[in-house]
Amino acid sequence: MNFITDRENSAAELYDMATEASVNAYAPFSGFKVGAALLDENGRIFTGVNIENSSFGATICAERTAFVKAISEGSRRFTAIAVAAESQEAIPCGICRQFMFEFSPDILIITGENRRELNIRTLEELLPIGFRLQEGRQ
Repeated sequence: MNFITDRENSAAELYDMATEASVNAYAPFSGFKVGAALLDENGRIFTGVNIENSSFGATICAERTAFVKAISEGSRRFTAIAVAAESQEAIPCGICRQFMFEFSPDILIITGENRRELNIRTLEELLPIGFRLQEGRQ
């Protein structure tokens, strides 16, 4: 998938993958199933879903699930992420925005109510002042 040269079709394809992934979400409390499809700088795609928990603080969003999968497999830089939900546009929460900023402050975020009405935003639009600690300090 060459996101740079064919942005519109690539965004729709990534959104479709997020929609397909959302079927596997575990959302027994909210009923709000969300899927994510994350594109790394090498063209690999990682999907994720939201996973709720009886201890609500242990719930993880689809975006972070996709990032955790990708990072655990060696990816560190990402170009785009699509987030899809069944019934409405799903916008990444604040925790997810900061999580994404750690690895790719310039990532594009694709959301929408369906594949024909997509919104493509930069992370900076959603998180104007993100922060990162200097690497190497422990």
